[in-house]
Amino acid sequence: MYKILVVEDNPDIVANIYAFFEPKGFELDNAHNGISGLTLAANNRYDVILLDVMLPGMDGTKLCKKLREDLHNKTPVLMLTARDTVLDKVAGFDSGADDYLVKPFSLVELEARIKALIRRNQDDLFEHSIIIGDLSLNANEHTIARENQPLKLTPTGFKILEALMSASPRVVSKNELEEKVWGEDIPSSDALRTHLHSVRVQVDKPFAKPMIITMPGVGYQIIDPNRA
Repeated sequence: MYKILVVEDNPDIVANIYAFFEPKGFELDNAHNGISGLTLAANNRYDVILLDVMLPGMDGTKLCKKLREDLHNKTPVLMLTARDTVLDKVAGFDSGADDYLVKPFSLVELEARIKALIRRNQDDLFEHSIIIGDLSLNANEHTIARENQPLKLTPTGFKILEALMSASPRVVSKNELEEKVWGEDIPSSDALRTHLHSVRVQVDKPFAKPMIITMPGVGYQIIDPNRA
């Protein structure tokens, strides 16, 4: 079931959207002004936000900009507006909107646009997620979990794990791993060993089978222990 936030102050448009999408299994929330829309978007997860440009309290362009810049919210935004000039569209896209639909619009076209945005967003999330066995890493959300238990790593530990998971099942040499994590500014001390120990404490120690393997004189790799 997809969840849509409709930030629109025209009751007729809102009623038409609800009447069209709810029978199709969509779940909808509605805000009648920009401030309420921003609050809902900040506190809930949505698959798409339908955002009117002309809103009381806070206009849609400002709301979208706050979502992107202040809240780092990446939910797809489809702007709904009666303005159809090139400059208006540019302003909408510059604020962070993903698509633009001019009123009056066909609900069939709106549905097609919504589904396209959802597909595109899901593809982006998939491309930035890595799953090996019961270990998952999402680079977009900066989250890691094993056996559905969230793990906490330092930013450096996250980079190490991401590099190993991206290369898996290939063995990554010490030099290559250091370059991926620190670039040309590689610490002179044995920092990699220390950070790897911290990563192992999170990724391996609480679980029955280790996933991070040291290949003496060669490097490191991550494996799915259930396939080894």
